[in-house]
Amino acid sequence: MVKFARMSSDKFPIGMLAQLSGAHVETIRYYERIGLMPRPPRSSAGRRVYGPSNLRTLSFIRRARELGFKLEDIRTMLELGGPGAAKCSDVRAIAARHLEDVRGKLQDLRRLEKTLAAGVALCSDDATTHCAMLDMLDVAPAS
Repeated sequence: MVKFARMSSDKFPIGMLAQLSGAHVETIRYYERIGLMPRPPRSSAGRRVYGPSNLRTLSFIRRARELGFKLEDIRTMLELGGPGAAKCSDVRAIAARHLEDVRGKLQDLRRLEKTLAAGVALCSDDATTHCAMLDMLDVAPAS
């Protein structure tokens, strides 16, 4: 485990933020570049200095990403005030739209599973050159 020297009791460098949140340093820098996370102040040595609010924001972003939210939806939720400040009705609308997207993807995956299962079931284990799965994938049927 890497140890980091704290800059003060509630301030820490990017490496510690990464360690505490489970995010990669480059991911944190990316979120700052695209404006998802505010750019932190810098120490006299020019290093980024983070605090508990940065950790909370980053943890929120990571959890939302784990649930599949798009970066723009996360940005909107943060702009609404984030945890403890945003109106639930506003966040619900974003989450409901995302839920519909997830349900659509699940339906697509069920169709995909059914098609693949049918193709695999038609395939034989022998070494013949005729394969039902290849026939399914071939755009021009064999003559």
